[in-house]
Amino acid sequence: MKRILAILIDLLLGAAVGALLARVIVPALLDVTLSPDITIALYAAMAGAAVFAIIGRFRNASIGGVSLGIDTPEGSSMRVVSHLGWLTLSVFIVGGWIITAISPIEFFSGDGLAGAGRIFQALVTPEFDIIGEAVSAMVVTIFTAFMATVVAVPISFLLSFPAARNVMSDTPLTKSIYVGLRVILNIMRSMEPIIWAIIFSVWVGIGPFAGMLALVVHTVASLTKQYSEQIEDVNSGPIEAISATGASRIQVLWFAIVPQCIIPFLSFTIYRWDINVRMATIIGFVGGGGIGTLLTQYQGLAKYNEVGTLVILITAVVWILDVVSARVREALR
Repeated sequence: MKRILAILIDLLLGAAVGALLARVIVPALLDVTLSPDITIALYAAMAGAAVFAIIGRFRNASIGGVSLGIDTPEGSSMRVVSHLGWLTLSVFIVGGWIITAISPIEFFSGDGLAGAGRIFQALVTPEFDIIGEAVSAMVVTIFTAFMATVVAVPISFLLSFPAARNVMSDTPLTKSIYVGLRVILNIMRSMEPIIWAIIFSVWVGIGPFAGMLALVVHTVASLTKQYSEQIEDVNSGPIEAISATGASRIQVLWFAIVPQCIIPFLSFTIYRWDINVRMATIIGFVGGGGIGTLLTQYQGLAKYNEVGTLVILITAVVWILDVVSARVREALR
C-alpha cells in the first residue's frame, strides 16, 4: 500500500511541476498569454508525471518513497532525490509567486500606503453608536457556536468508537465499518465550514441556523477524529481485565475505555467550542448569521468606522473566550 502511495506522490508531484512550467512559469518568462485551452498543460503534466515515475523506479530516487520512509537511497540516487526535491520546491514557489500576482512594488506604493492609512485610521476610530446592534450580533455568533458544539458532541462521542481501529478490528464487517466511517469523516472534514455554510444557506435559508448546521458537520468530523485517536491510545490492560470477566462489548467500552478518555474528551470539546466561535464569525460572511453578516454589510458599504467597532468587539470576545478555555483545559489536566 505504501509503495502505491509513493508512486502516486511521484506522479502528482511530476504532473504539478510539468503543468506549472508549461502553463505558468515559461509563459511568464516569455511574456506571452496562453489561450484558455489546457491541452498544453495536460500534456506537460503527463510528461512530468512520467519523468518523476521513471526516475523513481529506475534510479531508486522516489520522492514519495523517501517521504514515506520506505526508500533509503544512497550516493548518486540520494543526489537525484535531492535535486528533484529542490526543483519541485523551486517550481512551486516561483509558480505560486506568479499565480498569486505578488507585487511588493504595489504593496509599498504611495497610493497603496495612502489607502491603507485611511482604512486603518477609520478602524481605530470606531463608531460606537452601533454597539447595541454589534453586541446583539455577537450574542448570536456565540450561541451559534455553542449550540453547534452541544449538538455535535454526543454525535461525535457515539461515532468515535466505530471510528477507532482498536475497537473495530475484530471481524471483516467491523473493519469495513471502520474504513467506511473514516472515509466519510475525512470527506466531511476536508470541506471547510464556509463551504458547508453556503450549502446550508441554500438548504434552510440564510441565518444562524445555516451557520450552526455548518459548524455541526465540521465539528462532528473533527471531534470524532480526535476522540477516536484518543480511544486508540488507551491502555489495553483494563480492556483485557474487564473482557476476562465476561463483560459485554458495551460494558467493556463503558467501563474500560470511557474512564480513560473522559478528561481528554472534555479538553477537546472546550477547545473545539473556542474554535467554533472564531469560525462562526467567518461563516457569517456567506450567510451564516451573527456578527460576520453584520461585518459584511458595513464593509460592503465602506463604513469602516463601524467595521472598526465590530473588529474591536470580535477581538475582545475571542480573546476572553480563548483565555477562559485555556484555563479550563489546564484545570482538566
